[in-house]
Amino acid sequence: MKIEVLAVSCKNGCDSCSKTMKVIEKVIKEFGVDAELVKVEDVDKIVNYGVMVTPAVVIDGDVKLVGKIPEEYEVRKWLV
Repeated sequence: MKIEVLAVSCKNGCDSCSKTMKVIEKVIKEFGVDAELVKVEDVDKIVNYGVMVTPAVVIDGDVKLVGKIPEEYEVRKWLV
């Protein structure tokens, strides 16, 4: 499973994007899911998903969430 966190590069990093990564990392570890978690900062790649607001979460090419930090329960639903 490939999980991508779409994140616009900011000078000091994006707090919302970092929090999104941490929530997903926690749930992956909790469930022992075999997943590749990557941060995508390339604007062209982000736009190709049709995403205009970050953070966004994409799992195996399917956009799951746009414009907010996911709750743990949401991530759990995506991983089962």
